[in-house]
Amino acid sequence: MIREKLKQTQNRQKSYYDNKHRPLEFEEEDHVFVQLSSVIGVGHALGVRKLSPRFSGSYQITKRVGLVAYQLALPPQLSNLHDVFYVSQLRRYVSDESHVVIPNNIEIRENLKTPTSLIDILDRVEKRLRSKGG
Repeated sequence: MIREKLKQTQNRQKSYYDNKHRPLEFEEEDHVFVQLSSVIGVGHALGVRKLSPRFSGSYQITKRVGLVAYQLALPPQLSNLHDVFYVSQLRRYVSDESHVVIPNNIEIRENLKTPTSLIDILDRVEKRLRSKGG
């Protein structure tokens, strides 16, 4: 009975996943948009992240790297970014003759590392719950 209930639960969860999942695959020479806001440091360089564009592109896929990663031909101003992107960061570009893509002027800081500083711990307090005495 337990195995039967587990099997029903697994089938239900699989159906939820299958309804929402859409497999993404691209071919070489395809053009894609890249979601640059998830790349570390780029969102801060663009200014206000809430108003900045979500995708940049279109960039040509030069090579497939593994099952879910693609290497892109990036312009010189993005040369300090790694040119391999995960498939979830890419969106397909469907070419249309009436569509004119204006490249975004993306300025990226040279040093994408955030400065770190030491923090002193001045005090420590243990939380006491009402139900836990002592």
